Amino acid sequence: MERRSLGRTGLQVSVLGFGAGHVGGPALAEAEAAALLHGVLDAGINVIDTAPGYGASEERIGRHLQGRRSEFVLSTKCGYGVPGVEDWTPECITRGVDQALMRLRTDVLDVVHFHSCPLEVLQRPGLVEALVRAVEVGKVRAAAYSGDNAALEYALETGAFAVVQTSVNLFDQRAIERGVAWARERGMGVIAKRPLGNAPWRFAERPSAHDLGEYWHRMRTLALDPRGLDWSDVALRFAAHVPGVSTCIVGTGRLEHLRRNIQTLEEGPLPSDFVEALRDAFRRCGAGWDGMI
Repeated sequence: MERRSLGRTGLQVSVLGFGAGHVGGPALAEAEAAALLHGVLDAGINVIDTAPGYGASEERIGRHLQGRRSEFVLSTKCGYGVPGVEDWTPECITRGVDQALMRLRTDVLDVVHFHSCPLEVLQRPGLVEALVRAVEVGKVRAAAYSGDNAALEYALETGAFAVVQTSVNLFDQRAIERGVAWARERGMGVIAKRPLGNAPWRFAERPSAHDLGEYWHRMRTLALDPRGLDWSDVALRFAAHVPGVSTCIVGTGRLEHLRRNIQTLEEGPLPSDFVEALRDAFRRCGAGWDGMI
């Protein structure tokens, strides 16, 4: 699988990354979670993205992949979920990193993100500095921010983060020019989340969930033409080949879905005129649309 530089971190990442949310859920038995994680690495994917909010995901990754730690780039999140500590405080960041090291059974975390905190939280005194200190002492290789909109733009301007993770898809194209392009200019790595835009083409009527419902509305408004291709193929190839994107994260609980995504990306980028048509549709309709939080 194609490998790309994750900005200036020195890390090389597969164009497709694995979002490990499903690994932590009760729907997967322990043996199934182990098989899925090993299948991810065996398929050539070397990015695993998790978070303390993804159930037992961190623990299962540590338990089943400890012996293969050198084979993948480990990305997790922080800012909440430390017992007895107030969320989004410097102490929570410091202890959260230690908690992740223990759960993931590793000596160093490759990438640690602030997990989608709003701008006013990101600006709290000492918060960013706590994550920077974790890098300085060698517990973390790259400090990162995961999120969208004004908070993402602030994170880019701080100079403290080496990586950002943001929504990049057919329905969240705002981040391409006001996130991905800025990060690229600064030599930062970009992890594209939600590359499939939550797959709104699955629904005949607007779903009740806010983010999925918003993507469904945008899809209908844009009236995009997939040119005879499967929507998931168009969406994934579009997001993965946005200039500046290092890797795009897709979550699944089934290896067959993972292998299909790999095959899709092996087809390469969409034709340039197709990409321009998709971008033009968003420019016409999406001027007031912000990326999802």
